[in-house]
Amino acid sequence: MSRAAWGADESLNNEAPEYGTTINAVFVHHTAQTNSYSCTDSPAIVRGLRALHLNQGWKDIGYNFVVDKCGTIFEGRKGGIDRPVIGAQAEGFNTNTTGIAVIGTFTTEDAPVAAKAAIARVAAWKLGQYKVDPLGKVTLTAGKANGKFQLGQSAVFNRISGHRDAYATECPGTVLYNQLPTLRSWAAGPVAGLAVKSLTGASLSGNTYVTKGAVTVNWAATTPSSLITKYEVLVDGKSAVTKTGTVTSAAVTLAAGSHTVQVRATHQSGKTSSSPGVAVTAESTPPTFTTKPALSLRTGTVNTTAVPVTLAWKASDTAGLKEVSLTAPTAKTYGPTTTSAPLTAKSGTATTFSLTAQDLAGNTATAAKSATPMILQETSAAKTGTWAKKTSSSYLGGASLSSSTKNASLSWTFTGRSVAWIVSRASTSGQANIYIDGTKTTTVDLKTTTTAYRNALWTKSWSSAGKHTIKIVVTATTGRPTVTTDGIAYLP
Repeated sequence: MSRAAWGADESLNNEAPEYGTTINAVFVHHTAQTNSYSCTDSPAIVRGLRALHLNQGWKDIGYNFVVDKCGTIFEGRKGGIDRPVIGAQAEGFNTNTTGIAVIGTFTTEDAPVAAKAAIARVAAWKLGQYKVDPLGKVTLTAGKANGKFQLGQSAVFNRISGHRDAYATECPGTVLYNQLPTLRSWAAGPVAGLAVKSLTGASLSGNTYVTKGAVTVNWAATTPSSLITKYEVLVDGKSAVTKTGTVTSAAVTLAAGSHTVQVRATHQSGKTSSSPGVAVTAESTPPTFTTKPALSLRTGTVNTTAVPVTLAWKASDTAGLKEVSLTAPTAKTYGPTTTSAPLTAKSGTATTFSLTAQDLAGNTATAAKSATPMILQETSAAKTGTWAKKTSSSYLGGASLSSSTKNASLSWTFTGRSVAWIVSRASTSGQANIYIDGTKTTTVDLKTTTTAYRNALWTKSWSSAGKHTIKIVVTATTGRPTVTTDGIAYLP
């Protein structure tokens, strides 16, 4: 902010400014005022500092520059901001140096980042006018005795030093003084701490991002943005897009294949630095269902509105499978290694199960399987032996058949690819032999500690639909001969 902008009354001083020949060093100060001020009041604070210095008999404000906590830079002592104006800010070392003061007190409290960045910017600019390295050192000779140095005494200073280095004072406050190494680094460049933080529109698989092609690169740096001229996104070492130093993301579109993505930053000094590269693979090939979705009956509790089924599939992708999602009749997402899910379907009604496989790049493929579970209740079975009808709202259709007679049987014939026997179970339940197409398949035990109704106890599936007969034969287990059945369910 120019002197005119902050309201310097030039009529208060008619003395001409004095000049050195170069700028060898920058001395950092604090004004030892409150830190609790509004930045809108900063111009008035600068005017107050000037008035104070004039009252001390100085020709003008002593500092060459003043910055506030918001990072606003104020032109200080009159004479031209781009010239080596001699200030009154480091007694004995005012000639050929510049003084920058931060409004506030920083003995126990650190200066805001915006203020420190402003110091680094001004210091880099003033030293840069004379091709001086902000990280360097210089030998200065005291032009007068000041209580710390004798007239003519020489000492080595950092190019960016604190007021206390040249004068017996606590200025610029211990906390800010301890930050000077960071300010020197910021002023000198290059941009530090530069790294790609993430890629939006891509998934990370191990150390490689995978995308369909369009991504947004997000990055960060520890050097304040006010010291950064520009950023460039590099794809395989070539600049793909350029952004200003205040921007930390950019969209790029990658061609199919493997790439290395970096960000290059240009410091106000002209020095450049690049982030470590990140590996990115762009591909547009969708996943494949290597095993198409298939349905089979599973064990569980049967209702006419919810017959237990298992949906099975296998999906794969060359770049890596991210997930498989069930989109109908309900929505659920499964991990890349999951290949089956327990679900239910309404009996007598066709249900379509739709799947979407998504790879790490975001490419998708869909597949679906429809089925109509059917229930054949006990009344439709061919019976042998003695069977008694039992009624209860707990049974399918409110009734079931029960037998304790050895070799009593029930059989159903159906055309399908999966079948489940539905029973009621209790601690007194017995056993039964199951025959499929005339061949004994297994013996099942209905006994359970917890009573269960409409229980699909046993299932069998085939690779394709066919005509089959399932026969249930009571074994009349000693002490618990009873078998109670609700029928079967099958998938055509």
